Amino acid sequence: MDQFKDVGFAKLDMTRRERTGCTETVYCPGKSCEQLAKIMKTFRENDVPVLGTKCTPEQYAFVKENAIDVSFDPVSKLLTSNWGTVEELPGLVAVCTGGTADIPVAEEACRTAEFFGCKTLRCYDVGVAGLHRLLGKIDDIRKADVVIAVAGMEGALGSVLSGLVSAPMIAVPTSVGYGASFGGVAPLLAMLNSCAEGMAVVNIDNGFGAGVMACRILRRINKK
Repeated sequence: MDQFKDVGFAKLDMTRRERTGCTETVYCPGKSCEQLAKIMKTFRENDVPVLGTKCTPEQYAFVKENAIDVSFDPVSKLLTSNWGTVEELPGLVAVCTGGTADIPVAEEACRTAEFFGCKTLRCYDVGVAGLHRLLGKIDDIRKADVVIAVAGMEGALGSVLSGLVSAPMIAVPTSVGYGASFGGVAPLLAMLNSCAEGMAVVNIDNGFGAGVMACRILRRINKK
């Protein structure tokens, strides 16, 4: 197989899975419906699974109408191919949110991890404003091999969880919050400045990045 396919407006990575363990991902914004359909069709012709992030319903409908076998989740805005095989990874990723408004970013993390072979546990609406909700799920969360904390507002969930679990922690700040949260900058800085050790932080609303990182951690664990 060629390492990449040149379709004129894009060079599509065909061998990313061999190098990194995860197949190619397409960032859908900025691409026309025709361009996205061409990209997905090329991956289909080469039997390479592909994930599309931040996809719109209009883009999905156009791709589907062009007889390309894909699925779309309107919550996470992920476009997923229905071809090829993905290696299942032993282990569990727990994805937790501060509130229900954080669920779209959490679903992006969950479904990304699942697409690349991980099993996930969803623990939503367990923010520190009602700590008993988190403590009621902590035994289940502690069974996970990787924990992802998705939170906006002041972003405290990651710090609290990082002090309660032994697994690697990935914190995802979201743009959920009132004016002083500055579109997610406040929780981002809170997570970066956390005194709870062992927590990595991805960018604002980057559920995809957290899901990929969780997969890489599990893949290395299983390789060892």
